[in-house]
Amino acid sequence: MSYYFSKTIDMPFDQAIEYVTEKLKEKGFGVLTTIDVKATLKTKIDADFRPYTILGACNPGFAHKALLHEGKIGTMLPCNVIVEQHDDGKIEVSAVDPMASMQAVQNAELGAIAGEVQGMLKGVIDGL
Repeated sequence: MSYYFSKTIDMPFDQAIEYVTEKLKEKGFGVLTTIDVKATLKTKIDADFRPYTILGACNPGFAHKALLHEGKIGTMLPCNVIVEQHDDGKIEVSAVDPMASMQAVQNAELGAIAGEVQGMLKGVIDGL
């Protein structure tokens, strides 16, 4: 089982971040965190890295349901979505598969919630 969904899109990197953020919003996800990995690695360890941003996406309704069924599930939230630029200039967008990340948790109610979120995130990626 893969632990992510992915799609390549054709647009400039910064525009892709805005586009993905808007598409997540359309499916009820807000972006709680934005981590510019390239800038962070340059600042912290003076390493050069390709444009790579992690968006911490959260659907509040589903996060609330998950927390009600599994108090420590916050250790696996939010759902990360990455936007990265490859050497050939192509932009790839990938989202975590919540079903894969929740396999370690033995909780049937949580599994059902993760399945719903999986469908929503897969819909976002497929719709890009």
